[in-house]
Amino acid sequence: MIVHMLRFAFKESATDEDREHVLAVMRRTASVESVAFSTVGQDLGGPDGFTHAYCVGIPDLPALRRYMHDPVHLAGDPQIMPHLARIAIGPDLSDDMTPALAGQILALHEEKTALYPEWAAELAPLLAA
Repeated sequence: MIVHMLRFAFKESATDEDREHVLAVMRRTASVESVAFSTVGQDLGGPDGFTHAYCVGIPDLPALRRYMHDPVHLAGDPQIMPHLARIAIGPDLSDDMTPALAGQILALHEEKTALYPEWAAELAPLLAA
């Protein structure tokens, strides 16, 4: 099982309606067939300014690839990212002890950024913020 986590904060300009919409889109993404379990809600972490979190359990690498390219996921990101001030991806974790797993996951991410450069460009400033 690969557990993929995001922590994020909304822009100050995001309205309550924007926030609810983003969370609903995230819940829809978290319900695609390749996801075994999920949670979307408040971040219970430290004083780093992240207010919300997204977590999905994905059974294996083939399912992760399907998840990353699922039309529901691809359609959701453009509705989500404009409302976020910043995002932290991970730390992800897994019960699969394959030493190469982290590199294989990174390769899938790099594949997605190559296929969807506009997505990567929209995501980059959120990671740096």
